[in-house]
Amino acid sequence: MTDTSKSAIVLNASDVAALLPSVDALAAMRALFTELGRGQAVQPSQTLTLFPEDKGDFITYLGASTGADLFGAKLSPYLVRPGKPVITAWTVLMSMETGQPLMLCDSGELTTERTAATTALAVDHLARPEAKILSIIGSGKVAQAHLKHVLALRDWGVIRVCSPNLAQNAELAGQWQATDSRVQLADSAEAAGQGADVVMLCTSSGTPVFDTASVAAGTLVTSISTNVANAHEVDPAFLTTAEVYCDYRATTPGSAGEMKLAAEAGWQPGSIRGDLAELQVEACRRPSGDKPVFFRSIGLGLEDIFMARAVYDAASA
Repeated sequence: MTDTSKSAIVLNASDVAALLPSVDALAAMRALFTELGRGQAVQPSQTLTLFPEDKGDFITYLGASTGADLFGAKLSPYLVRPGKPVITAWTVLMSMETGQPLMLCDSGELTTERTAATTALAVDHLARPEAKILSIIGSGKVAQAHLKHVLALRDWGVIRVCSPNLAQNAELAGQWQATDSRVQLADSAEAAGQGADVVMLCTSSGTPVFDTASVAAGTLVTSISTNVANAHEVDPAFLTTAEVYCDYRATTPGSAGEMKLAAEAGWQPGSIRGDLAELQVEACRRPSGDKPVFFRSIGLGLEDIFMARAVYDAASA
């Protein structure tokens, strides 16, 4: 039984960062999408609430799991201020047994980890078992987290990284090369993707960052993008030539920029072959190998809830 006499844990960004080395983010995402696939979890659509007087907005990410006996929400505000806007995110974790709050925590680091771990889960399901060449477009914290979570998933022979920031930042380039001996810095996205088995797009761009015209059959391209209206890291036309997967088919097509734009041009969201929940419970077809493969995630409230649960368990250990 849950001890209702305990106060909820409150963790700031540094507290969460200190606990993350004890958290298996990929395992948390596997558990989440398994529960979702078994009908033990529910994922409502994210909602955007505009503040009056053009003061900004906030996005609400909700999720509930009977398997984990938890529910909660992440609130991510965009606060208009003179000069630079204020952007934060906090997750509240609640007990389904007692209705009491278990934890309130800063979501910044959690969002980075769950985004990368979700992509890693897709790579594990969708990349060819013999995949050798990994390409990463982007070089920030999200890109670094992506590499961390996929390193052990395949026997990578070459890891290529491309970002405009690398050419301008010798320290950052050195950090990447020190991460793994297989890391090579590419001069362009085209060079990075040449002959790649997996291309992970890890940018905050609202427009395409990688030309998919020459992507070979069987090659997996993953995308996360950003909250900019209709943001898309690939040309929407790519969806008509690729086998498409996403994190959750019930909500992703209505939020992912390239999917919305492709639908306006005639692409059918019903053609999505599967999502992570279906892949986890083997309820959809795997890639055929006859076409390129595209995976798109938008970020789910349940991802935040399960990451918060893992952090809570680490803090309570």
